[in-house]
Amino acid sequence: MANHVAQSGPDDAIQDLQEQVPPEAFEALRDAPPAVPNTPLDEITEVGQSLIAQGLTFMESLFRPWNFYQVLIALGLFAASLILRRVFAPRLHEWLRTREGWPKWRLRMALVVHKRLGGIFFVVLMWVGVFVMREVTWPSRSYLLGIIANLALAWLVVTFATRLIGNPFLRSMVRYGAWIYVTLNIIGITDEAETLLDSIAIELGETRISVWLVLQAVFILGVFFFVARFLSTTTSARIQRNEDISPSMQVLAVKFLQVLLYGAAFFIGLRAVGFDLTGLAVLSGAIGVGLGFGLQKVVSNLVSGVIILLDKSIKPGDVITVGSTFGWINSLGARYVSITTRDGREYLIPNEDLITTQVVNWSHSNDFVRLDIYFGTAYGDNPHEVRKLAIEAAGSVDRVLDFRPPVCHIVGFGDSSVDYILRFWIRDPTGGLTNIRGNVYLALWDAFEANGISIPFPQREVKVLEGSELGHKALD
Repeated sequence: MANHVAQSGPDDAIQDLQEQVPPEAFEALRDAPPAVPNTPLDEITEVGQSLIAQGLTFMESLFRPWNFYQVLIALGLFAASLILRRVFAPRLHEWLRTREGWPKWRLRMALVVHKRLGGIFFVVLMWVGVFVMREVTWPSRSYLLGIIANLALAWLVVTFATRLIGNPFLRSMVRYGAWIYVTLNIIGITDEAETLLDSIAIELGETRISVWLVLQAVFILGVFFFVARFLSTTTSARIQRNEDISPSMQVLAVKFLQVLLYGAAFFIGLRAVGFDLTGLAVLSGAIGVGLGFGLQKVVSNLVSGVIILLDKSIKPGDVITVGSTFGWINSLGARYVSITTRDGREYLIPNEDLITTQVVNWSHSNDFVRLDIYFGTAYGDNPHEVRKLAIEAAGSVDRVLDFRPPVCHIVGFGDSSVDYILRFWIRDPTGGLTNIRGNVYLALWDAFEANGISIPFPQREVKVLEGSELGHKALD
């Protein structure tokens, strides 16, 4: 910007130099190649001095009458934008509170507009001011206003564009980096800044790593990772909506897609920067050997997770029992399986345990589960009547399937009761097993109470012998 705003400064200096030296010497001086710095420090010093000189020239140009007037106009328009924001922001906020039927993405974008309302007003006022100044005066006398308007518009566009990035840290990095880049580009010192950043470097053997190269790598990798994340999210949503694919295969496809996209983004980004991947291949081989010895459990869990997804032994939504843990599967991870129990606890079971230990999958091939409960009645009760009442009581309970009717059998003659087993089927093990057993027991109690069926319990008879001390006390 200093090169354009203060064009008269360098031209006057060149004209003064041309008048002070002979024509032959001036031509030789003008056509002479620029001096090449001997060391990187000399190059950094030269570029820094050039930027400082341009900055001083720009600061001096601000005190020229027309440039000073343009600065005052910009400040006045900025103050006007703050006043407009104070007036319209509360009204916009109240109006947004009435938009209850809007989708979330539209409300989120409207809140961003509300937050940046002052900047929007400033950009509009600046471009109106530039248009008016170009119509009523010379274009050169509104040049500084045009630069400020371009900067304000570019910063506002970057602010809205970076809202598409979900990660807050990455969004901030991209936003500030884009602000710096567009500012340097509009001002016109991009080449000087690039030369300065490229001159700050370290050399590792034959590899030269400069600040400019690192910034390029961060930007390119960020763009590739953003594209990979967008493609992964979009494709994963489509895969999960496809009902023809089983849940376990959906998880496997999503994980494979994420590894493929992010891996491709990483290697393509490094290749685009110019990084030699030959050394990376050797390094990755050495790292792989180290991982094989040092991270055996982690690798075992990863491989076990892939096996679980391939053989479809368990899938999200299945009700399983691992050891003493009973619950349903929330998600299948790369290292563990998340299981939620009836009491709300979430257990993270390593994938290796699901491969090497016994797992009860209550809903592997279907959702039907048979439950057994045991009870006994007195010997004086008719067993045929007891079986009939037990079957009717179980069938009257919700969740007990009627197309797979309950059955009741005598399993033995105990010391004080006739023992029975009552079997019934349910189809929703996720609803719990203990509660359905309790409901069937209550139904049995009510049925037996209504029909005079007694449930025996242990009884003890105490006999006091004659001549004992307790007998004498009783007689007394």
